Formats: sequence, C-alpha cells, structure tokens
Amino acid sequence: MIEVILAVLSVSAAAGLRIALPLLMIGLLSGPQLWQQVPLLSMLSPALVLGVLVSWSFFELIASKDRVGIRLVQILQLFCSPIVGGIMGVAIARAMDAPADLVALLGVVSGLLAFVLQLVQVGWFYRLRNGIPVWVLLIQDALCIALVLFALDSPKQGGLIAMLLLWFAIRSSKAWRDWYRAQAHPRDRLHPRYGKQEPD
Repeated sequence: MIEVILAVLSVSAAAGLRIALPLLMIGLLSGPQLWQQVPLLSMLSPALVLGVLVSWSFFELIASKDRVGIRLVQILQLFCSPIVGGIMGVAIARAMDAPADLVALLGVVSGLLAFVLQLVQVGWFYRLRNGIPVWVLLIQDALCIALVLFALDSPKQGGLIAMLLLWFAIRSSKAWRDWYRAQAHPRDRLHPRYGKQEPD
C-alpha cells in the first residue's frame, strides 16, 4: 500500500511540473490499456488521445522556454494541473490494484499536490524579475520524465522526490511571506498592504 501512495505522489509531482508530457509517457510506457483506466481519457479514442497529448507536449516543451509563451503555458497548467494530477493519481492507483475506497482519496491528494507545485512555479516566475532561467526549465522537463519513470518502476524514489518538492514548495511560500512582510514598515508587519496604492 505504501508503494501505491508513493507512486501516486510521484505522478502527481510530475503533473505539477508539466501537464501533457506525463500523461503521454504513461500511455507510451504502459500501453493503451492504462488509458482505459484513466477517467475522461477512457471515453475517447486512443488515436485522438495520442494526437492531442503529442501536440500539447510539444507546445509545453517549446513555449515554456519563451518569456511570453511561459505565461500562457502557466495559465493552462495552473487550471488543468488539479484535474490532470487527479486523473493520473486515479489511473496509477487503479493500475496498482489499490482498494476502491482509497482510489478517490488518492486522486484528491494527487490533484492538490499538482496544484500546489504549479502555484509555486507561478510564484517564482513573478518573484524573479527576469523570469525563470532556461536551464531551470530544462531541469523541470527532465525531472518530470524521471518522476513518471520512477512512479512505474521505483515508487519509493519517486515518492521521495515528490516529498522533497513539497518541502521546497512550503519553504518557498514561507520565504515569500517573510520577504513581503519585510517590505512593510515595522509597525505594519502584520498588515503589509496597509497604506499601499500600487501593486507589489
């Protein structure tokens, strides 16, 4: 059961980095029979699913390296990440024969983790004035692929990486909060927006 949870965490972390690429990899590595266990995708023809995922993956990989394109990619990923994370978590849990009453819970947790990781990426994009460096985006692509591979073959390693990413997300949110409060006057630290007219 622990391996199922770790595998779900691994694929949800992958969905928190990219959307179409992990779905495409799961389908290619596990065969179309896994897509038959994926909510929503099971209602579509495998050829259509493959075509859409290939096109979307190519768009994600190319557009995310451009400062303007990454904004569009992040908007799409932010809205789609909880859905994709959830259905990937459900698919992996079903493929590993998890109890039916646990599958729904794992789907919710998977969607939430993917959404949190996407929020952190958006936060870093706006926190860094010059945008996210290309080398970091390339590492994200490689890490997304690795997390899917780990989920299918080495759930323990994939789950560990997912938990490290969650720890990084929590540390980032605390660092942003401290940075934001430090800009305010000492007497307004509890209300850093007090007296401000312009966006931060």
